[in-house]
Amino acid sequence: MDKKKTELTKTAIVVGVVLAVLFGGANAYLGLRVGMTVSASIPAAVISMGVIRILLKRESVLENNMVQTIGSAGESLAAGAIFTIPALFMWSEEFGLEKPSFIEIFFITLCGGLLGVFFMVPLRKILIVKEEDRLPYPEGTACAKVLMAAENVGESITVFAGLLIGALYKWIADGLKLFPSEVDYSVKKYKGAGIGADVLPALLGVGYICGPKVSSYLFAGGTFAWFVLMPLLVLAGEQTILYPATDAIGALDTWGIWSNYIRYIGAGAVATGGIISLVKSLPMIGKAFSDTVKGYRKKDNFLIEEKNDQWDMSFGIVIIGIIAISVLLWVLPMVPVNFFGAIIIVIFGFFFATVSSRMVGLVGSSNNPVSGMAIATLLSSTFLLKAAGNTGIRGMIASICIGTVICIVAAMSGDTSQDLKTGYLVGATPIKQQVGEIIGVVAAAFTIGGVLYLFHAAWGYGSTELPAPQATLMKMVVEGVMEGNLPWNLVYIGVAVAIVIEILQIPVLPFAVGLYLPIHLSVPIMLGGLLRLVYNMREKKARERGILYASGLIAGEGLAGILLAVCAMIPLENKNVLEWLDCSKHIYLGNAGAIVFFGILIGTMIYFMERKIRKD
Repeated sequence: MDKKKTELTKTAIVVGVVLAVLFGGANAYLGLRVGMTVSASIPAAVISMGVIRILLKRESVLENNMVQTIGSAGESLAAGAIFTIPALFMWSEEFGLEKPSFIEIFFITLCGGLLGVFFMVPLRKILIVKEEDRLPYPEGTACAKVLMAAENVGESITVFAGLLIGALYKWIADGLKLFPSEVDYSVKKYKGAGIGADVLPALLGVGYICGPKVSSYLFAGGTFAWFVLMPLLVLAGEQTILYPATDAIGALDTWGIWSNYIRYIGAGAVATGGIISLVKSLPMIGKAFSDTVKGYRKKDNFLIEEKNDQWDMSFGIVIIGIIAISVLLWVLPMVPVNFFGAIIIVIFGFFFATVSSRMVGLVGSSNNPVSGMAIATLLSSTFLLKAAGNTGIRGMIASICIGTVICIVAAMSGDTSQDLKTGYLVGATPIKQQVGEIIGVVAAAFTIGGVLYLFHAAWGYGSTELPAPQATLMKMVVEGVMEGNLPWNLVYIGVAVAIVIEILQIPVLPFAVGLYLPIHLSVPIMLGGLLRLVYNMREKKARERGILYASGLIAGEGLAGILLAVCAMIPLENKNVLEWLDCSKHIYLGNAGAIVFFGILIGTMIYFMERKIRKD
C-alpha cells in the first residue's frame, strides 16, 4: 500500500484525537497536582502500535507517527493551560467574579496552540533539515527509534498494564478510600518539622521518568523547607504572630507553617530559578534567534528537498492564520485581551516559539525553561498593562490571559518541532504532520475547558487535592506586581536561597520546586528516582520498559482522577456518588495500609520490567 494512503488516515485521526484528549486530561491532573507534566509522544506511539498493528492488523510507521503527533499535541496544550488558567478560577472565588467561560477557555487555548504550530512551520527546514547534525532533538529521535523498531509492538501491553493498575490504585485510594492517599507524620521532638508522602502512582512514575538527579534535587528542596526552615521559624518566633498568619507561629501545625510562610519563600525561589534559567540561556537564545532569522532570509533554505512528500504548509496560509488569530484575540468579547495585549502576544509568541523550538533541539523538552518564559512574560505584560492604566483585577486577568497564550505557544512549538523531527527521520509528509498538530490542538482545546471546570467543581484549585502550584505561583507574581500585597520579605528570602543554590552550582529550578511544594510530593518522586537509579545499572530494555510503565501509571491516575471528579459531581439521594463509594467507615487500613499498597505498586513496576527480560 502507498505510504501516502496510510499516513493521515481516518483511523490515525480517531486514535490520535482519543489519545490527545486522554493524555491532555491526564497531564492536566498531574500538573494541577504536582506542578509537573510529562511528554506523551513515546507512550502515544506505543499505544498506537498496539491498536493499529495488533488490533487492526495493519503495519504503517507513518500512520503510527501521525497518531503520536496528534496525541502529543493534547499533552502540550494542557501543560500550557494548567500553568495559568486556574488563576482565573481562584480570582473568581476571591473577588466574586464570573468564572472564565468554556468558550473563553476554548478560544484562548486554541489561539495559543495554533500560534505555536504556525510559528514553527517556516522554521522546519531551517531547524530540522538544514541543522540536522547540530540539533539532535533527543525526544523526537527517541520516538522515531521506537516507531521503527518492530519488536516494540508488544510493549504496548506494558503501557496498558501501567494505565490499568494506576487507575485501579487511584480508585481504591481516593474512591473507595480503603487507605489514605497521603501519609503524614509530625516530628514531636523537633517542633515544626514533618514528613509524609502522597502514596500515588503518578508521583512514582514522575520520579522514575525524571531520574535520580532531578528527583534528588526536588527532595533536597523539600528537606530544606520541612527540616530546616520550618523548625527555624518555630524556634525563633514561637510566640510571634507574623503576617500573613493571624495566629502565633507556635500555634500552627506543619501545614499551617507551610501555607503561611514556606510557600511564599518557595514562590520567590521558583520565580528566581525560572529567571536565572532564562538569563543563563540568553546567549543560546540570542544565537538561536539570530541564526534562525539569518537562515530564514536565505532563499536557498526553502529549496531543500522540495519533493512532493516534503512540502510544508503554505507560507501564505501561515501568515493569514497568525493575523486572523491576533485579530480574534483582540476583537472577541469573551477574550479579555485588547489591541495592545494582542501585539504583546505576537511579539513574545514569535520570539519564544523560535527559542523553544531550537532549545528543545539542543537540550530536550525537559530542560526547556517554559516556566521562566511564562514568568518573564507575566512580569513584562503586567508592568506594561499597569503603566498603560489597565490596573486592578481587570489588568491581572488580561495579564494571565496573555501569559496563557504565550505559555501554550512555547509548549506547542517545542512539541511540534520534536514531532517534525520524528517525522523527518521516518519519512513523514511535513504538511500532513502540521495538519495533524492542528487537529490535536482543536481536540484538546475543545475538551480542556470541561476538564478544568470539572476539577474546579469537584475540589477547587488551591485545595489539598489540587494545589495547582504553577498557577498559584503565576497568580502571586501578577498580584505582587499589580497590587504589591505579597509578604515580600518572605519572597526575598526565597530569592536569596535561589541565588545561594546557583552559586553552589546546584540546578536551581528543581531545588526551588521542591522547596515550594510540600515534601509529601518529593518523597514518592524520590522513591521513583531511586528505582530508576537501580535500573540505570541494569539492562537497557528493562529501563526503557520502566519508562513505558511509568507513563501508563501517570495516565491511569489522571484518567481515574477525572472519573472521580465526575463522581463527585453526580448527586445520589443526599450525597454524591463519591461519598457513597467511601467505605472507610467500614474498612480502613490507615497509614500502614497505604505504605503496604505503595510497596505493592513498586513491586508491580519491578515485575513488569523483570518479566519482559525473562521473556526476551
